[in-house]
Amino acid sequence: MGKFVIENNGALQGNVKISGSKNAVLPIIAATLLTDEKCEINDVPALTDVMIMQEIIEDLGGTTSWLQDETLNIEATNINKIQVSYELCTKMRASFLVAGPLLARMGEVKISLPGGCAIGSRPVDLHLKGLAALGAEISQEHGYIHARAKKLTGANIYLDFPSVGATENIMMAAVMAEGQTIIQNCAVEPEIVDLSNFLTSMGSVIRGSGTDTIRITGVEKLHGTNHTIIPDRIEAGTFMIASAITKGNLFLENVVIDHLKPAIAKLREAGVEIEEGEAGMRVKGASERQPIDIKTLPYPGFPTDMQAQFLSMLAVTPGTNLVTETVFENRFMHVPELIRMGADIKIDSRSAVIEGVEQLTGTQVKASDLRAGAALMLAALSANGTTEIHDIYHIDRGYYHFDKKLRNLGAKITRVD
Repeated sequence: MGKFVIENNGALQGNVKISGSKNAVLPIIAATLLTDEKCEINDVPALTDVMIMQEIIEDLGGTTSWLQDETLNIEATNINKIQVSYELCTKMRASFLVAGPLLARMGEVKISLPGGCAIGSRPVDLHLKGLAALGAEISQEHGYIHARAKKLTGANIYLDFPSVGATENIMMAAVMAEGQTIIQNCAVEPEIVDLSNFLTSMGSVIRGSGTDTIRITGVEKLHGTNHTIIPDRIEAGTFMIASAITKGNLFLENVVIDHLKPAIAKLREAGVEIEEGEAGMRVKGASERQPIDIKTLPYPGFPTDMQAQFLSMLAVTPGTNLVTETVFENRFMHVPELIRMGADIKIDSRSAVIEGVEQLTGTQVKASDLRAGAALMLAALSANGTTEIHDIYHIDRGYYHFDKKLRNLGAKITRVD
């Protein structure tokens, strides 16, 4: 399984380049199934999740290759299956994103219910509602979803919740449906806009991405394209916390400031100094931080994917801090591990009350999911003594060369496989 051994080595200093977004690249890889021509994708982080999605494309009959370290070439020319591998589906929730494009391309898809992080109930009913509205006949048997459609037809679709995954799957199915599709109450995340830009560069006709209503006019055929992935806003936010929690001085390159506004606002409220510029962002940890309250919400609210990392910083921020999680019901699984390190945190339903302590103490802890693992690494950077973090495969799913980047900034981290 592997582990990280981390020792407190003081304030982090230096420059760090933020990688391409994991949450943007996964649906874009799935979208390459919509064309039989070559797609070239730049700034792709070679993460475990990316490799799984790459395997899914190859298992379906496509070919993939890395042209350079971060450029992925995909040719879905000879797609010859409509059933997605059960083994690959259970490794990652984002595997379900191939349902929409495969249905549009082949007229049929059979796919297992997905796996992934155990952070709460994330049903695919909204995905299926959207595909059914487009004309798919959907059945479920023995843990598989089977969708068939002789012809997809545009429809008006209202999402009960602005689900990112459902919005993406419906968009990918609708771009080749006959007529116009209108998706209302859809997700507005930057990753949705990046997918829309990719699909548009392939020949799709899409209006309104980044708003709560997307209008798509279906086309008969899509072509290959070249696209560069947006920077990972969650990785950027994590390094912002790394600077804050170690009272460091980091300059973040390759960031989109607008994507980070909620994190910037809360860090400034806590007393962290942030300088925004055209080339990036400088984050200086304050000698004394102020307590804050956080409530997670869909974008443009405070991201649930940053909750765990902020909670690590608040564990060593004097005063009473409050974190309310409204998106996922099981997203405080990192709290018992932080308590093992000496944090004073009490959970009440979907809220965590954090009484900041002077310092955490290194011990053995376990990553329960991706962002929980990142939170424990941040806590370890400022803890007294040595921390061992186990089950680090979760961290490798979402952070590209995380330990290497931290070492380059002065962190003392050893990976033990």
